[in-house]
Amino acid sequence: MIIDTHQTEDATVLRVHERRLDAAVAVQFKDAVRAASAGARGRVVLDLARVDFMDSSGLGAVIGVHKMMPPHQVLELAGLRDAVAQVFRLTRMDTLFTIHARAPGAEETAVDPAQAVHHHAV
Repeated sequence: MIIDTHQTEDATVLRVHERRLDAAVAVQFKDAVRAASAGARGRVVLDLARVDFMDSSGLGAVIGVHKMMPPHQVLELAGLRDAVAQVFRLTRMDTLFTIHARAPGAEETAVDPAQAVHHHAV
């Protein structure tokens, strides 16, 4: 599980480099996000633009990450592909999260992941 961390002016962006968030990677996903968000400043935005499949285990992992955030931080989502957005809509979890069309700073970092501040592999 690889997650790049990129700091913008007001958010820590965690870009997930997985095509699937399902039962096979749910535990790794939570561990990787926990490591990547440690010491985050400002908002934490989970960039799921590369994820094209999510099942209930993946959704549960995202909700688990939301619950583990410190009280002063909030988890936001960005870049949901249609199939992933549909999972959030069907379960009404889209009412729990702020969802952005694109992650803050996505234009600058999408081309070269080597520019990321941190690269976490779990």
